[in-house]
Amino acid sequence: MNVLRTIRPVAPIVLGAALMLTLSMGMRQSLGLFAPLLTRDIAITMSDFTMAIAIQNLAWGCIQAFVGAMVVRHGYRPLLLSGVTFYITGLTLLANAQGLLSVTIGAGICMGVAMSCTGSAMAQSVAARAVPPQVRSITLGMVSAVGSLGALLSAPIGQALAQGFGWRVGVGGFALMALFMIPAAWFASRVDKIPLPRSTGNPAHDTSSAMVALKAAMKHPPFVVMACAYFVCGMQLVFLTTHLPSYLALCGMDPMLSAQALGTIGGFNVLGSLSFGWAGQRWNKLALLGGLYIARSIALVFYFQVPPTPQSTILFAAVMGFLWLGVSPLVAGSVVEMFGLRWQPMIQGMAFVSHQLGSCLGAFGGGLIYDALGSYDLAWKIGVSVGLVAGTVQLVFALWGPPTKPRLLATQGPAQSMA
Repeated sequence: MNVLRTIRPVAPIVLGAALMLTLSMGMRQSLGLFAPLLTRDIAITMSDFTMAIAIQNLAWGCIQAFVGAMVVRHGYRPLLLSGVTFYITGLTLLANAQGLLSVTIGAGICMGVAMSCTGSAMAQSVAARAVPPQVRSITLGMVSAVGSLGALLSAPIGQALAQGFGWRVGVGGFALMALFMIPAAWFASRVDKIPLPRSTGNPAHDTSSAMVALKAAMKHPPFVVMACAYFVCGMQLVFLTTHLPSYLALCGMDPMLSAQALGTIGGFNVLGSLSFGWAGQRWNKLALLGGLYIARSIALVFYFQVPPTPQSTILFAAVMGFLWLGVSPLVAGSVVEMFGLRWQPMIQGMAFVSHQLGSCLGAFGGGLIYDALGSYDLAWKIGVSVGLVAGTVQLVFALWGPPTKPRLLATQGPAQSMA
């Protein structure tokens, strides 16, 4: 209740960011539901479709840091609203696609640009700036939790529309849902009226030069390790959202099971995001990240080593859902603790490049392996191996590596008070 009282004055901003996130992430994560029907209808291969998703993830990652830097100069409102425009445009192009080019432009380029403006990095940055430090990690978890509801809502709607009226109607339904992102982005952008915390005179935080901030991040080992380990998060999660429907169809499962699984992931995301947001307020965020990556990899082994059943699929979705977006408040909170609020969107965007390179590999690499071998066995084994290595390195480095705060900042006071 103390948390709710603290954030009440900025509740419209936080709720706007959360709603924008839930719609943008939920519909994007559910695009894989349309893949089997879409690829047959317009005569493209699964690797063609996953190439478009890979381009989306690369565009999102490469543009994210630039968008974060633009926030300092132009504020959140023009960037958030531009992202919504690209999102609606991308879905409209996809719904009318007649071949690979329109799929690539719509689901790939347009939605990639849109996600860089409306996805987790921007939503978390809005929430981090809006609330005081003592409730920041918990609030970030709450935003991720609400953002998790998107898959719970989008997946069943998209699957029902696609089965009843065709995949084009399903994607068109998503485009109509995306219109609700406009008021959400408008309320979230009210954070522009909240001033940054007072200056400390530290050049790594208070500088008007993006290059100084970038160099400070790239020379800080805890950030570099966190950013590199972030790769496995994107690879595992985008592999599942893109290929789980195809895998279940290959195994002869009911098509609605895919939507139920994605919806279950979204539902348990809420519990996981709240739990890891709460835990990040109390314990080492980087150590929690390492443990989370290891736990995900173990869950993948238990699920994919035996033929799926409806029961095992829902149980697996529940476990992965709990471990899914818990990463988001931990990464965002770690960046704020290390580098402050002023350049958080840009520096978090730098880490996100690694995440999106993993996403590209998970989407496109999984499609290539499936087309070549007719099976996903090699793909999930690669995901597990990389996840165990990255999680172990992150955990060991967090517990026995150098201090989280950059040495330059250690004598300057709490990082969260820096602009």
